[in-house]
Amino acid sequence: MSAINEFSWAALVRNASTLQRSCRGEAMRRRVNASTPALFFAAVLLLAAATNLWAQTGTAAVPRTYAARGVILKINPGEDEVMIRNEVISNYMDAMDMPFPLKNPDAVAGLKRGDKVAFQLHVNPDNSWADHFSKIGTVPLDKDPEPVEPKPANPPPAARPRSPLLDYKFTNELGQAVSFNDLRGQALAITFFYTRCPLPDFCPRLSKNFQEASQKLGAMRNAPTNWYFISVSFDPEFDTPEILRNYGNSYHYDPAHWSFFTGPPDKIAELARAAGVEYEANGGSINHNFRTLIINAQGHLQMIFPTSGDLSDQIVSEILKAAAVQPTSKAVAR
Repeated sequence: MSAINEFSWAALVRNASTLQRSCRGEAMRRRVNASTPALFFAAVLLLAAATNLWAQTGTAAVPRTYAARGVILKINPGEDEVMIRNEVISNYMDAMDMPFPLKNPDAVAGLKRGDKVAFQLHVNPDNSWADHFSKIGTVPLDKDPEPVEPKPANPPPAARPRSPLLDYKFTNELGQAVSFNDLRGQALAITFFYTRCPLPDFCPRLSKNFQEASQKLGAMRNAPTNWYFISVSFDPEFDTPEILRNYGNSYHYDPAHWSFFTGPPDKIAELARAAGVEYEANGGSINHNFRTLIINAQGHLQMIFPTSGDLSDQIVSEILKAAAVQPTSKAVAR
């Protein structure tokens, strides 16, 4: 059994620093603009309708293209993204630090940290990318700090005291109080997000993973029924139960198998730390990394996906294994 499979869910919520060291993944910082709830969900519904029309007619999506400017913060050679401190993108995005996907890494060839650039941002329903970079100036920046190499985690002690966080009642999108112990015996997939994410590759991709995975599980013959998805918002001041419910409806969620959690900021922060999620609010924006966790029916941490991207098939595969584990009376509450 791998080291990651030896963690229990209780160990996860009790030992944030150990779990963070065990999760090797990119420290991908994400920021989100502060559009109003009404405009946001109107856009979501329009986007869903457009996507359905494209599917019915077979017409390829025509990307929206925006002119953008910003200062390059980081380029990793050979990688398919560039970190830019972008200026306001008219009618789309506030000024923020954002990793922009690249279809062709050569698009930033010859550019470096501190270069001020003009570029184009293209946005489809399912992805986005930047191209047509041109240098228009230089901005002095401090030296880019060297990344800290993660250290392997130490195995957790065989027995630990039970975590009170497992009994804490978070609030779901229906306004109901729910704790993780209420989900004993369920195979869980848990991710962290917020509803104001502007680029489809990031938080919306995490939600689409759950949408697609739940549809695939629901369509399977003799599929297990003891599975549940939880999307935890780390923007509780904005993401009220009503906001979360509308957001869930835009993904055709089934509340029997998928919930959206909010709660007091300190409890959300405690849960996020335990899951290895790092986030930092800055006005209407938030920097964060990615984590999708799979917990088996005995309450053991089975898998961590430290990235975004299309993970729906992997989630289905892990949930099938996690649900097949014989639950115990102390599942999740270990």
